[in-house]
Amino acid sequence: MTDIKTLAMQCRDASQAIATLSSASRNALLHAMADALLADEATILAANARDIAAAEAKGVGSAMLDRLRLDAQRLHEIASAVRDVAVLPDPVGQVTRAYDRPNGIHVERVRVPLGVIAMIYEARPNVTADAAALCLKAGNAVILRGGSEAIHSNTAIAAALKRALREAGLPEAVLTLVEDLRRETILELIQLNDIVDLVIPRGGEGLIRFVAEHARVPVIKHYKGVCHQYVDAGADEDLALDLLLDGKVSRPSACNSLETLLVHRDMAPGFLPRAVAALRARGVEVRVDEAGRAFVPDAAAATEEDFAAEFLDLVLAVGVVEDLDAAIAHVRRYTSDHTEVIVTRDPAHAEIFVNALRSAVVMVNASSRFSDGGELGLGAEIGISTTRLHSYGPMGLEALTIERFVVKGEGQVRHPDLLAAAQGKK
Repeated sequence: MTDIKTLAMQCRDASQAIATLSSASRNALLHAMADALLADEATILAANARDIAAAEAKGVGSAMLDRLRLDAQRLHEIASAVRDVAVLPDPVGQVTRAYDRPNGIHVERVRVPLGVIAMIYEARPNVTADAAALCLKAGNAVILRGGSEAIHSNTAIAAALKRALREAGLPEAVLTLVEDLRRETILELIQLNDIVDLVIPRGGEGLIRFVAEHARVPVIKHYKGVCHQYVDAGADEDLALDLLLDGKVSRPSACNSLETLLVHRDMAPGFLPRAVAALRARGVEVRVDEAGRAFVPDAAAATEEDFAAEFLDLVLAVGVVEDLDAAIAHVRRYTSDHTEVIVTRDPAHAEIFVNALRSAVVMVNASSRFSDGGELGLGAEIGISTTRLHSYGPMGLEALTIERFVVKGEGQVRHPDLLAAAQGKK
């Protein structure tokens, strides 16, 4: 098996081929990749079935199984997401700012690819295609290191994508799948700061902390998604309930699902029993703080750990707060800087909530489930950043580029007096 440094160097050497490819050619490549995924549907689903069977035998939890599982519809959605990326505006070469200096030089800020991006992820086979599409569209090469739970799925997906690369006459190394699943391999990969330009880990908090603590390469971090919904005094109860059910029940294993509901004390008598009944009818276990249990006395008591937890399951922590300021204080204490929601009729309260919190996404009267690259118009997302680097929140194509300066002149020099003196000595 080829060692990881050699694989990374081959990926870096091949990166120029994708960086210099025209936008039209990169778009055509992505469409060919989508076609290849659908052509290999039977092979990919059979490989996924092997992964699912192995995971079930190990007793893997329902949240991870949901992320791991593929079917025909999900595979078609993955292929569709690749096509969605293909039709997005190309950020490479985009001039974001242009201006002239008094000395006549023309200055431009221009987007260019980052270079080599390493994706380290767990039981998410869709990431193999999503990451490849986004990285390649933005002119980057990509190293993919998925988890052991999805090794057969990832290998089958990567094989289809690589076939499209070969048929386009491009080096396969621009999309490198690491098949060595030892943790030592991750450790070596994330320390190759002279080869790899950015690491994006996606998975559980343990994986992300391991990468962040050991990497010498810049890391985009997203430890967990403790997402809150606050129901303000005077809020529309029907609207609040719709947002709550969508945010918690539609896909509880997603990082943008709600984990905590906060209710203003004036809303609690009417809204809280109704909300708990609706949640329970959909299989949600509700854990309520002391103030809230006055209105739902049969609910389990919420603990400190519950309010800090990312359940990723049909479990919700509920608290009653005195006012908007108390809601903000609660969110600040327990937030993971992912996504927060306020349900309110008061524009001033909405503005205070938005400005008081620093989370990557803040929603006003909208579901937390919109905190997603596709829903926000980015196409398939590479991940969600809760790290304040060049990108914050859902990351799409622009987040996989950087801006550099391009300066155009007509012979201007910074110190013409020195040149005049030098010429005078000749």
